[in-house]
Amino acid sequence: MIQAEINIYPMATRTTSASFYIAKAIESIQNIKNLRYEINSMGTVFESDNINVIYDAAKKMMETVHNLGISRVEVIIKIDSRKDKQVKMEEKIDSIKKYLN
Repeated sequence: MIQAEINIYPMATRTTSASFYIAKAIESIQNIKNLRYEINSMGTVFESDNINVIYDAAKKMMETVHNLGISRVEVIIKIDSRKDKQVKMEEKIDSIKKYLN
């Protein structure tokens, strides 16, 4: 299973808020098959068993922001690829929570 965190930063927008652009980027990936995602306050986490699905989603998000008139977009992707067992996003969180007081 592969998880990846993606951060999209539209540059030179009219305001300091990026929410509109991020929302449109997320809308663009909603129907990609074999992709699960979860948004959080700092980025979006993808999950798939195929790295190309993750790359395609990242590309689609970037292109969506460009198509909204933004000439420069910074994209940061962090990937966790695990071959020894299938671990879903929720299971990783549960594994951490069991050690919390």
